[in-house]
Amino acid sequence: MAYWLFKSEPSTWSWDQQVAKGDAGEEWDGVRNYQARNFMREMKLGDRGFFYHSQKEKAVVGIVEVSGEAHPDSTTEDDRWDCVDIRAITALPTPVTLDQIKAEPALADMVLVNNSRLSVQPVTEDEFRHICAMGGITPGVSGA
Repeated sequence: MAYWLFKSEPSTWSWDQQVAKGDAGEEWDGVRNYQARNFMREMKLGDRGFFYHSQKEKAVVGIVEVSGEAHPDSTTEDDRWDCVDIRAITALPTPVTLDQIKAEPALADMVLVNNSRLSVQPVTEDEFRHICAMGGITPGVSGA
C-alpha cells in the first residue's frame, strides 16, 4: 500500500463535502500539474491518503482511500489530465496543522514541508503513521 496527501481549499472542496459523498467517493479532479497527475497515475485501489485543508486552516483533517484508479478527468476534454476517485475513511479526532508537522524532526523530509504548493503528493509509511498518531488515530485499528 502507498500513502498520499490530497490538498484542497475548503471553500472549493471540503472534508465535509468529501464525507457526504459516502462510499461512492468523488473524483479528485481539476489537477493541472504534471507531477501531481503522475502521482495519481501511480495510485492503486486501497491506497490511503490524508485529506488536507489548505489556505487558512493548513491542516490534515481526515483520511481517504483511493476507490478508483487513474482515469480521464471529467472536467476537461484535454486527454493529458487524469484523476483518481477517493472516498472518506475517517476524520482525525485532532486535526494536525502544518506548523505541528514542521515542528516534528521526524517529518522534516516530508514533501508537504518542502513543497507545500503541490496538490497531490506522496507520503511515506512512517510519515503516515506519525501524523495519524499526532491526530489521535492508530493506523489499522481506527479504519486508517
